[in-house]
Amino acid sequence: MLFDDPTPSPDYFEISAHAPLAARMRPRTLEEVVGQEHVLGPGRPLRRLIDGHGEASVILYGPPGTGKTTIASLISTATGKKFVGLSALNSGVKEVRAVIDQARRDLIHGTTTVLFIDEVHRFSKTQQDALLAAVENRVVLLVAATTENPSFSVVSPLLSRSLLIQLQPLSDQAVTQVIHRALVDKRGLGSRITAEDDAINVLVSLASGDARRSLTYLEAAAEAVPDGGVLTRRIVEDTIDKAIVRYDRDGDQHYDVTSAFIKSIRGSDPDAALHYLARMVDAGEDPRFIARRLIVHAAEDIGMADPHALPIAVAAAEAAQLIGLPEARIPLAEATIYLATAPKSNAVLRAIDAAIADVRAGKSGTVPAHLRDGHYSGAEALGNAVGYLYPHDHPNGVVRQQYLPDTLQGAQYYQPSNHGNESRIRAVMSKLKALTRGKVLK
Repeated sequence: MLFDDPTPSPDYFEISAHAPLAARMRPRTLEEVVGQEHVLGPGRPLRRLIDGHGEASVILYGPPGTGKTTIASLISTATGKKFVGLSALNSGVKEVRAVIDQARRDLIHGTTTVLFIDEVHRFSKTQQDALLAAVENRVVLLVAATTENPSFSVVSPLLSRSLLIQLQPLSDQAVTQVIHRALVDKRGLGSRITAEDDAINVLVSLASGDARRSLTYLEAAAEAVPDGGVLTRRIVEDTIDKAIVRYDRDGDQHYDVTSAFIKSIRGSDPDAALHYLARMVDAGEDPRFIARRLIVHAAEDIGMADPHALPIAVAAAEAAQLIGLPEARIPLAEATIYLATAPKSNAVLRAIDAAIADVRAGKSGTVPAHLRDGHYSGAEALGNAVGYLYPHDHPNGVVRQQYLPDTLQGAQYYQPSNHGNESRIRAVMSKLKALTRGKVLK
């Protein structure tokens, strides 16, 4: 997708009256933007950029429906610069270089280009590298949008040349304001109908902080209401065909279903876990939220009892992110079944929490001299690394040697269970402690 306008205006992103409600209601000025006060407040870098006083390229990171594309359009509008947009879904190195070449020619005549790249995380390393020189030399002012953590999805050189701005899911109050505005604004429903508070509350709950989603659902529900009519909770529920009355994002059912999901996995009941997974999927829960819960559960409740659990949960999360719903339900279900049937142990959780508790209680102690860094001039004179026994030089690969500080001698944080793989680890640890500490710890 490529869109280009040498003279962007406040109406640049406005589309026809037949466009989706979410597109028609896209904010045209900074005053219309709802939420994100932490980056749009007076004096903040993003606010200065939108006001036309900044020159830094920007990477906007946040979940869908939080205003990334809107902010990009406001930057171009405020600066009066030429605006060119690329979508990473169907643009390659060729398109990127063509835009940069044109921007370089325009710059000779005094025209600066704002280059907006949507879903920049989908660009390959080669495609991102093609942007570096243009960004560094300010041939273009880059505004990139991503739903993925830029630390993992954007190359480091591009990150270091850009201002990273993280956008947050909108608050319920902000989403409510978006819905109210759409009901009365002439670009929206133009007061054709009114809505009960309960109906709006349901839309807000289902939106999960996504303004675009709230307007999509509002538009679908409003089609079932005649002119002058009232949008009710029942109409919203029937129209959207979701079990939202039984799964309120901020109500008891949300927390109850999520809790039951995790407790069913912990309790090794895959059928119950699948039931609660189905309720979440059918109610429109963000699959990333479900995936995060699976990852936490794999580390917290299974741990080393089955070391394959965590990579399987992470793989399910990556698969869900790549393919989206409805197909994402399948890898999520696969991971749910695996975790539910895996041996359980919270020994890893207890180990790290016990270690942190000692550190916070001041039980840190001095690092033993023979374990300190010796890779610098003068280290030996200080006694650092002197006397260290290199385990690989010994037949067993394990030697008797002090590793913990003096104040923590005898501490044992990790105490493996007798479940699954940890039964083997338990036997191994007993032998290791006999070799490293000279005694067997319980």
